[in-house]
Amino acid sequence: MPFFRIDSYYLYLILPAMIIAIIAQINVKSTFNKYKKLSNVKGYTGYQVARKILDENGLSNVKIERVAGELSDHFDPRTNIIRLSDSTYSSDSVGAIGVAAHEVGHAIQYNVGYFPIKIRAAIIPITNIGSSMAIPLAMIGIIFSAPILINIGIILFLSVVIFQLVTLPVEFNASNRAISTLKNRNILDGQELFGAKKVLSAAAMTYVAALIVSLANLIRLIALSNRNR
Repeated sequence: MPFFRIDSYYLYLILPAMIIAIIAQINVKSTFNKYKKLSNVKGYTGYQVARKILDENGLSNVKIERVAGELSDHFDPRTNIIRLSDSTYSSDSVGAIGVAAHEVGHAIQYNVGYFPIKIRAAIIPITNIGSSMAIPLAMIGIIFSAPILINIGIILFLSVVIFQLVTLPVEFNASNRAISTLKNRNILDGQELFGAKKVLSAAAMTYVAALIVSLANLIRLIALSNRNR
């Protein structure tokens, strides 16, 4: 199976990309662990901050639920629910406040019709197909010298790369909205705001790393298909 064997493309492209992704994951966890020990002086919890910002933006219809885990926070636009993890929901740490405000940022993006998030939502169906089918199709095409399967696989995987690329402005914008709101509404200040910003910056780098991994896989896939031809 050419795609899964150790070759020069794997060594020069995939391994470095995977190392970057691992470093990004380690960094976000260590940064969050550092700032989850720093409580905000006003005593706000992640839930309270999320509810406060939502209501002040006319989004009282957006619900907030608690989910298990750490950093499993997300906004579900289908149900209009922000789900805050155990490490965020009732925590008064500046890390938790930053994460909660970030998820509210996504809800606001949908409410104001932020263009990049519209693009991301539109390509999710094909991206879901691409993430599961692209590599197997291309691999089969390479093994059996079937150019049409190779091309379909590459096109599907390209949708994954585009999704990761569009995700960057979505995530950076949500973080910028969060920090701006926390500062302008005097929810956090000084070192508290700095800590929240560090957590969100570290989280943003995981999306950059995910894009790098996807690009590396796409380039390797194209290189293997060209070599096969």
